[in-house]
Amino acid sequence: MQIEQLIKTANLCIPTERIHYQEPMKNHTSFKVGGPADVYIRVQTEEELQELQEFATKNKIPTTIIGNGSNILVTDNGIDGIVIQIDIKKEEIENMPNSKKIVTLGAGNKIAEVTHNLCKNGISGFEELAGIPGTIGGAVKMNAGAYGKEIKDIIKEVKVLTNEGKVETWQKDDLKLSYRTSIFSENKAIILEAQFILQAGNEIEIKEKMNEYMKTRREKQPIEYPSAGSTFKRGENYITAKLIDEAGLKGYQIGGAQVSEKHAGFLVNKGNATASDLKALIEYVQKTVYEKCGEKINLEIEILGK
Repeated sequence: MQIEQLIKTANLCIPTERIHYQEPMKNHTSFKVGGPADVYIRVQTEEELQELQEFATKNKIPTTIIGNGSNILVTDNGIDGIVIQIDIKKEEIENMPNSKKIVTLGAGNKIAEVTHNLCKNGISGFEELAGIPGTIGGAVKMNAGAYGKEIKDIIKEVKVLTNEGKVETWQKDDLKLSYRTSIFSENKAIILEAQFILQAGNEIEIKEKMNEYMKTRREKQPIEYPSAGSTFKRGENYITAKLIDEAGLKGYQIGGAQVSEKHAGFLVNKGNATASDLKALIEYVQKTVYEKCGEKINLEIEILGK
């Protein structure tokens, strides 16, 4: 039986307006490219996710988890099975001794909204992450960071849904957080929410810091074009963007995909790029940097799809 028919006869608790068939992934990724998902479902509660995971496992349907689509490149052929967008929202603040704050956030909370709300509440610790276009779930999965601050510096614990359908709480030491990676790179448990240890601060000072970081982003990053953020990981003993620039690749273009003229670590969609253009450009950049600089540069983004 086709997936669409299976879902329509399954009586899932998810409202039909959040279930889409043959949904173009270009509508859900920050690169603005990507072919259709067989089924695209936005889940807003833990119960919806558990039910959907159980349904997919029982019917042997592959699933792909995404957040805000900001750190992925979906192929032009799209994605088989069900794409599940985690849109589980939560924001709770608990006061602790010594002006500490325990802040619990849903995996679907957007970082931009979180930083704004924390600032309004006079809570410091997230300022450096202002401007990261992802969600809390994605940020935890890749140990996102900026301007010297990483998720591992402030996280306390994570609530997850395991492959076996169990809800568990994993402590910081369980998460294997390191540069742009975590246990979630190998373990397919799904992040539901995360707790952070933050600090009471001054709203005006927090706002000033956020504005400063955002100004730096606008000046140094090509936020005027669709991208997935920094495309390549930083090297242990080199700055990747510098190598790409030294290899003469800044501004290099294949189809509608370009190595940003503003920041060589970013690949951007100049308006009509395909995923194939971007993949070809990634491979060309990696090959050229290796030939000219002797370094193998690795992707920070994840490529999904057929």
